This record gives sequence, structure tokens and C-alpha cells, in this order.
Amino acid sequence: MEVFLDWLFVVVWVAALLATFIPIVPAGFIILGAAFLHELFTSFSEISLPTWVALGVLTLLSSLVDNIAAAIGARRYGGSRYGVWGAFIGGIAGVFVLPPWGLLLLPLVGAFLGERLAGRNLDEALKGTKGAVLGLLGGILGKFLIHLLMGLLVIRAIF
Repeated sequence: MEVFLDWLFVVVWVAALLATFIPIVPAGFIILGAAFLHELFTSFSEISLPTWVALGVLTLLSSLVDNIAAAIGARRYGGSRYGVWGAFIGGIAGVFVLPPWGLLLLPLVGAFLGERLAGRNLDEALKGTKGAVLGLLGGILGKFLIHLLMGLLVIRAIF
């Protein structure tokens, strides 16, 4: 039974890693929940308290990193909050509209529209769009690396 639970965690972790690229899926919390369920069925015998603390901190960090990265990217390229929000909303809409292409295109469109709503001229809007999208992509990469680390911590403990 324990081997089944170990491999079930791995399957859920891999699915959560893939879900990292979908903005509305809380993949970090899914990984944390999978680790908790694994331990619940194994009488909390494999994952140590320091690992649990690390998993909790990493989960919270993964929740914040995409927002922080998007803001940094937008600011670095002269973008506005409207551009960041537009890119974020575009990313969420992209999940439902023309997947997987919507995930790539709609954040660009949303950031551009947000910059234009902020009163930016065409050149400024394009520059801000670039920053917002680069920030969002950097945030997704950061989340992916955090989720990868979370899974590896659990795998090290349970195998």
C-alpha cells in the first residue's frame, strides 16, 4: 500500500507541475495537499517537521512569485499596473479561449489593452506589454522551479 501511495504522490506532483502553466490552478497547494494525504495514510511517518516547514514556506512563496515577477517586469520596462492586470486577466481567459494558444496570446493582448487603458501611446503600450509579459513568464518559471523543489523534497523523504 505504501508503494502505491508513494507513486500516487509522484503522479499528482507531475500533474501539478504541468498545471503550473495554467494561471488559475493552485499547483503549490495541490502538491502540499498531496504530501499531506500521503502522510495521513502513512501515519505521518516519513516527512519530517523541517520538511513540512519548508513545504509551507515554498507554497506561500509560489503563491506570490508570479505577482511579484509581473510587477517587477512591468516596472522595469515602464509598464503600469493596468498592463500587469491585463496580462493576468488575459492569462486566465487564455485557459478557456483557444487553449493552448490562448495561454500564449491573450496575456499579450490583455497587457496591451491594459496599457492603452492607462493612457499610454502605442510605443509605451508595447514596451509596457513586453515588460508585463516577461514578468509573467518569469513568474511562471519561478513557480515551476518552486513546485519542482517541493516535489523533490517530498520524494527524498518518502522513497
